[in-house]
Amino acid sequence: MSKPVRRHQCSQCGKRFNQKGHLNQHEKIHTGEKPYHCSQCGTGCNGLRDLKQHERIHTGEKPYLCSQCGKSFTLLCNLKTHERIHTGEKPYHCSQCGKSFNQKGHLKQHGRIHGEKPYHCSQCGKSFTTIGTLKIHERIHTGEKPYHCSQCGKSFATFWSLKIHERMHTGEKPHHCSKCGKSFTHLSNQKKHERIHTGEKPYHCSQCGKRFSELGSLIAHERIHTGEKPYKCSDCGKTYYSSQSLKRHVRIHTGENIN
Repeated sequence: MSKPVRRHQCSQCGKRFNQKGHLNQHEKIHTGEKPYHCSQCGTGCNGLRDLKQHERIHTGEKPYLCSQCGKSFTLLCNLKTHERIHTGEKPYHCSQCGKSFNQKGHLKQHGRIHGEKPYHCSQCGKSFTTIGTLKIHERIHTGEKPYHCSQCGKSFATFWSLKIHERMHTGEKPHHCSKCGKSFTHLSNQKKHERIHTGEKPYHCSQCGKRFSELGSLIAHERIHTGEKPYKCSDCGKTYYSSQSLKRHVRIHTGENIN
């Protein structure tokens, strides 16, 4: 069966339609005209179909049902996307590595792994793969901390930072060592701990090749080569490579047992 001829072309973007009415409705995107208004909230829509879809927000109507699992959707396009979970269809392919995705948005997000970072910070120029990560980064410049701890009132720039902080109050330690069962508040602390069992030392000194299990230990070690001693004793002025070395030294002044 031959496809209908699309004789009607938009003068603004060149998109073609097989019916004049469809072209007229499309052109409202360019003019900004929204003649159809929601009786519930006043939102304007450029077509009657768009208005009907919008009204489902208020009515809760979800007329499109998945024949496999019964889940319902407000929009037909959302049902079509959902059905790919059951069929395994992944029509969107990455031109760089060939990986496939069931949603166009997932393909776009994946493409940024290959170097695309389209979102730029207007303050420092740093680039990001998603608008969400840019928004979080911008809080460094604005100082915004919208997430507040209900227990102590401390504020955080990200939701996950708040959740991790709250474990101090609840005592929750969801990350467990698979070797000995020890629990940790942070996943990073679990990973560091597990290196005791594996013997892994992923951080190595570029000067002498010595390896370390933690990044902080490498940074402290590298000061031996650079001569940097940023930790200074407030009592006698003596300086040290690491905070731990300074803490041990301070015990000389406090009289604290150093054994």
